[in-house]
Amino acid sequence: MRPILTSFVALLFALPSLADEDGLTSPAALPFTYEMFEASVPHTDLAVCPLDLMAEGRFCRVALFNDAFHVFVFTEEGDQPLVGFHSYDAELMTGLFD
Repeated sequence: MRPILTSFVALLFALPSLADEDGLTSPAALPFTYEMFEASVPHTDLAVCPLDLMAEGRFCRVALFNDAFHVFVFTEEGDQPLVGFHSYDAELMTGLFD
């Protein structure tokens, strides 16, 4: 992953583990919902998820950042939280459009 996206993903996963300044328990983690993603991440809808991410009740979106395709996986249940993520090197596209 590239630096900006790596920092973003690391922050998402670190939030629940950060304690407040008083040493008290942190507030409950805020799930990254599809509504939040839709409003903040430039992306394209995928008709189907990649085989390694496909599952019943899921849908995928893809974003291109720093020479890689980043696939975000959301569940169709509830507030549609993020349940998976995978990056693919853009070099995989080499020769596809020749």
